[in-house]
Amino acid sequence: MKGKGYIKLLATLAVIGLLGVVALIGVNSENAMSARDVKLGLDLAGGVSITYETVKEDPTSDELSDTVYKMQKRAEQFSSEAQVYPEGDRRITVAIPDITDADEVLEQLGDAGNIYFIYGTGDSGVANITTTTDPISLETKSVLARSMEEIIAAGDVVVDGSDIAESKADIITDQYNVRKNVVSLRFNDAGRTKFANGTARCAGYTRGSLQNIIAIVYDNEVVSAPSVVSAIQDGNAIIEGQKTFDEAQILATTIRIGALPLELSVLRYYVESAKLGLDALTTSLIAGLIGFILIILFMIGFYRIPGIASALALLFYIELMIICLNVFNVTLTLPGIAGIILSVGMAVDANVIIFTRIREEIGSGKTVSSAIKVGFHKALSAIVDGNVTTIIAAIVLFALGSGTVVGFAQTLGIGVILSMITALVVTKFILGGLYDVGCTKIALYGSKKEKPEKPFLKHFPKFLCVSAACILIGVVGIVMNFSKYDAPFNYGLDFAGGTATSITFDDGIPADAQATIEKLVLDTVNEKAELSTVQSENMITVKTKELSPESRALLTKAFEDTFGITDENLSTTSVGSTVSGEMKRDALVAVIVATICMLLYIWIRFRNINFAVAAVVALIHDVLIVIALYAIDSAGITVGNTFIACLLTIVGYSINATIVIFDRIRENIAENHNRYTYGEIVNKSITQTFSRSINTSLTTFVAVLFLAIMGATSVKEFAIPLMVGIIAGTFSSVCLTGGLWYTLQKKIKKVV
Repeated sequence: MKGKGYIKLLATLAVIGLLGVVALIGVNSENAMSARDVKLGLDLAGGVSITYETVKEDPTSDELSDTVYKMQKRAEQFSSEAQVYPEGDRRITVAIPDITDADEVLEQLGDAGNIYFIYGTGDSGVANITTTTDPISLETKSVLARSMEEIIAAGDVVVDGSDIAESKADIITDQYNVRKNVVSLRFNDAGRTKFANGTARCAGYTRGSLQNIIAIVYDNEVVSAPSVVSAIQDGNAIIEGQKTFDEAQILATTIRIGALPLELSVLRYYVESAKLGLDALTTSLIAGLIGFILIILFMIGFYRIPGIASALALLFYIELMIICLNVFNVTLTLPGIAGIILSVGMAVDANVIIFTRIREEIGSGKTVSSAIKVGFHKALSAIVDGNVTTIIAAIVLFALGSGTVVGFAQTLGIGVILSMITALVVTKFILGGLYDVGCTKIALYGSKKEKPEKPFLKHFPKFLCVSAACILIGVVGIVMNFSKYDAPFNYGLDFAGGTATSITFDDGIPADAQATIEKLVLDTVNEKAELSTVQSENMITVKTKELSPESRALLTKAFEDTFGITDENLSTTSVGSTVSGEMKRDALVAVIVATICMLLYIWIRFRNINFAVAAVVALIHDVLIVIALYAIDSAGITVGNTFIACLLTIVGYSINATIVIFDRIRENIAENHNRYTYGEIVNKSITQTFSRSINTSLTTFVAVLFLAIMGATSVKEFAIPLMVGIIAGTFSSVCLTGGLWYTLQKKIKKVV
């Protein structure tokens, strides 16, 4: 047996070591599959994210896809890692990492910037362009002689951007073996005919004359004015005259991305400093590491040999999580890191359920070997049901959320699935190996004797009063907020709309910074600023009404000039009123959808509607408690995009704890319904699962606590409500759900 056990343990350590190598350094010289290879979101890597909406209310799918393609080409001029993707039927989001000049992106990226090929001189004889030659450099420059509106009205446009199929820089060798930098053009079917007619007309005039020229105009500027040598019938043309290949590339790029099929308007944009993102990443990872170490120490100290098995399984889980982030191409954001750290805390839950069961079986007189086998078997249903409900919350977040909320949903969903695998397979395998090598004494596992049930139902009315008082505090807070904010909560930018710029001072916040900033904002953009300060991060956030990219650029320059800082010390978010209204609606819809899905799942699994109703009432209780925290203005927590993720995480976490208790009630009813009353069974079941409820909540709370203490501001605004939600969820699961179920049973089935 010992030989078999050593083989198991060595195999486990070998796999953990191998995964550790992959997670740390990857599988090749490019660090593929490692933590370094994980794609970072803009809040960590820095960069720009812009969401546009089409002015046209009902664009066709072809128009939208063509616009996405051309926006992708534009974005790639700033970064090869840029991503452009549609959202719904009318929106397009552009994410460009590692941008240092955000103003340039905001000014150029979404500009419709139509490209036109026009006649140098129209059919009416009126010149569309004028050409001048610099007497010193002898360079020729062409400019528009009249507006594009007049030129279009006169019918002097040969082709526009919608007629161009391809534009690229090239090098050709002419008949004299001279290499030339050129731009190769290819027109689509409609453009081929138009261009053939236009070049045939111009080819009949004297070379170099305005009548012989087809000028290329982008954003009302003539970017090239080539002469026509001959009529071009096949839709393929070459523009000569570029001195360098780079010059040819610039012209080719301008032509290629010049025209968007749809006119776009900016709905929201985020400009994140890479420096701020790196600081946030560092502090969040340190917080996660501390929490992880404390969880491992707690598990080993409390559960002994099983705790060692869970520590190794958790290490395996973390390594596998890093690899899965690469495999599924997940973009890691700050909320995503919070999701991972939270899932580590929740991964402990499955182990705690199993180990508690093992102790109970040992306490009932079973051998350690038998207790391990039975413990895993009896814990299975509670683990599966609890994790499935959390996965439901993650799926709803993924489907209805956006931006960083989606990243949180991905990491939470992957984490929960991996936690089931590690608890039910890896932990069991390691624990079997430890037993086989000689860890067989009961003292190494612990024993839990049957305890007399505590009178939880007796105190149920008191528990209801405590909950009602907490919820009432929230109601009072909402009423007070209406008088202060003219809204139920202190809405963050995501829900209220507007523009926020965060300024980080390397050497501490200057004494007169707030007064200076208020004056700068008023003088620069004629807006009144709302300031908030985070002393621990040397940061001041400036909120105003929604600013245009031009106004934001002016304000950014004013901050840089006044305080001697760079764009690395600045991050900006702007959200339009349309988007903020939609986010409020989406938050409500997400919570309702998740709650309904969970109700249906519990109803089906437990075959008793009272279990489902009691669980959902408890969920509503937990949500109201957390909302009460948001309503208390002195808490300083704004209702923003992470509000949705926070509520649904609490819903998923709380239902997990509730299901463990309901699973024990269901089991005790099947085994003891003739020996005990329903009231005694409820008290007995809560008593039996009490240590599990406390231990799981404690480990998860610790994991989140260090995020709240050390994390970046955006993570703290997520972690603090989550801590309150964990406390509320534990309270409702232990003190309310059993009583609610029992009350419903009495009303419907007249039980005792």
